[in-house]
Amino acid sequence: MLNLPQLIIAVLLYFVLFFGIGFILNMLLRSTWVMAVIYPIVILFIVDDAGFFNYFSSPAASFSGLGTTLGSLTAADVVILIAGMGGAVLAGIAIRMLRVRGYQMF
Repeated sequence: MLNLPQLIIAVLLYFVLFFGIGFILNMLLRSTWVMAVIYPIVILFIVDDAGFFNYFSSPAASFSGLGTTLGSLTAADVVILIAGMGGAVLAGIAIRMLRVRGYQMF
Protein backbone atom coordinates (compact mmCIF):
# COMPACT_ATOMS: atom_id res chain seq x y z
CA MET A 1 0.00 0.00 0.00
CA LEU A 2 1.36 3.39 -1.01
CA ASN A 3 1.05 6.42 1.19
CA LEU A 4 0.52 9.88 -0.28
CA PRO A 5 4.18 11.06 -0.54
CA GLN A 6 5.15 7.81 -2.29
CA LEU A 7 2.25 8.18 -4.71
CA ILE A 8 3.17 11.78 -5.56
CA ILE A 9 6.81 10.86 -6.13
CA ALA A 10 5.86 7.84 -8.28
CA VAL A 11 3.46 9.91 -10.40
CA LEU A 12 6.11 12.59 -10.99
CA LEU A 13 8.76 9.98 -11.71
CA TYR A 14 6.66 8.16 -14.33
CA PHE A 15 5.56 11.43 -15.91
CA VAL A 16 9.10 12.81 -16.23
CA LEU A 17 10.57 9.44 -17.24
CA PHE A 18 8.17 8.82 -20.10
CA PHE A 19 8.22 12.46 -21.17
CA GLY A 20 12.00 12.29 -21.50
CA ILE A 21 12.03 8.93 -23.26
CA GLY A 22 9.20 10.03 -25.56
CA PHE A 23 10.88 13.34 -26.37
CA ILE A 24 14.17 11.67 -27.27
CA LEU A 25 12.49 8.94 -29.34
CA ASN A 26 10.32 11.46 -31.18
CA MET A 27 13.34 13.64 -31.88
CA LEU A 28 15.60 10.82 -33.08
CA LEU A 29 12.98 9.01 -35.16
CA ARG A 30 11.56 12.30 -36.48
CA SER A 31 8.00 11.38 -35.67
CA THR A 32 5.51 12.78 -33.22
CA TRP A 33 3.62 10.00 -31.49
CA VAL A 34 6.08 7.08 -31.26
CA MET A 35 6.12 6.81 -27.47
CA ALA A 36 2.37 7.35 -27.16
CA VAL A 37 1.87 4.30 -29.41
CA ILE A 38 4.59 2.17 -27.80
CA TYR A 39 3.62 3.07 -24.20
CA PRO A 40 0.75 0.56 -23.80
CA ILE A 41 3.00 -2.25 -25.03
CA VAL A 42 5.77 -1.24 -22.62
CA ILE A 43 3.30 -1.13 -19.74
CA LEU A 44 1.99 -4.59 -20.59
CA PHE A 45 5.52 -5.96 -20.28
CA ILE A 46 6.06 -4.10 -17.01
CA VAL A 47 2.80 -5.25 -15.44
CA ASP A 48 2.59 -8.82 -16.74
CA ASP A 49 4.98 -11.59 -15.70
CA ALA A 50 4.67 -13.58 -18.92
CA GLY A 51 7.57 -13.32 -21.33
CA PHE A 52 7.36 -12.04 -24.89
CA PHE A 53 7.47 -15.49 -26.49
CA ASN A 54 4.78 -16.87 -24.17
CA TYR A 55 2.23 -14.80 -26.07
CA PHE A 56 3.10 -16.82 -29.19
CA SER A 57 3.70 -20.25 -27.66
CA SER A 58 0.67 -20.29 -25.35
CA PRO A 59 -1.52 -17.30 -26.21
CA ALA A 60 -4.67 -18.40 -24.35
CA ALA A 61 -2.91 -18.74 -21.00
CA SER A 62 -0.85 -15.58 -21.51
CA PHE A 63 -3.79 -13.35 -22.41
CA SER A 64 -6.00 -14.73 -19.64
CA GLY A 65 -3.17 -14.12 -17.17
CA LEU A 66 -2.80 -10.61 -18.56
CA GLY A 67 -6.50 -9.96 -17.99
CA THR A 68 -6.23 -11.21 -14.42
CA THR A 69 -3.15 -9.07 -13.79
CA LEU A 70 -4.72 -5.92 -15.25
CA GLY A 71 -7.86 -6.53 -13.22
CA SER A 72 -5.88 -6.75 -10.00
CA LEU A 73 -4.21 -3.33 -10.35
CA THR A 74 -4.96 -0.93 -7.54
CA ALA A 75 -6.16 2.64 -8.03
CA ALA A 76 -2.69 3.96 -7.17
CA ASP A 77 -1.14 1.77 -9.89
CA VAL A 78 -3.63 3.03 -12.45
CA VAL A 79 -2.95 6.67 -11.49
CA ILE A 80 0.79 6.11 -11.87
CA LEU A 81 0.37 4.46 -15.28
CA ILE A 82 -1.93 7.24 -16.48
CA ALA A 83 0.70 9.79 -15.44
CA GLY A 84 3.24 7.95 -17.61
CA MET A 85 0.86 8.05 -20.57
CA GLY A 86 0.36 11.76 -19.95
CA GLY A 87 4.12 12.27 -20.12
CA ALA A 88 4.36 10.34 -23.40
CA VAL A 89 1.51 12.35 -24.94
CA LEU A 90 2.95 15.64 -23.68
CA ALA A 91 6.28 14.74 -25.32
CA GLY A 92 4.46 14.43 -28.65
CA ILE A 93 2.74 17.77 -28.12
CA ALA A 94 6.07 19.42 -27.23
CA ILE A 95 7.73 18.04 -30.38
CA ARG A 96 4.82 19.24 -32.51
CA MET A 97 4.97 22.73 -30.96
CA LEU A 98 8.71 22.95 -31.57
CA ARG A 99 8.24 21.94 -35.21
CA VAL A 100 5.49 24.52 -35.72
CA ARG A 101 7.74 27.20 -34.29
CA GLY A 102 10.44 26.39 -36.85
CA TYR A 103 12.92 24.12 -35.11
CA GLN A 104 13.96 21.85 -38.00
CA MET A 105 15.91 19.35 -35.91
CA PHE A 106 12.62 18.33 -34.27
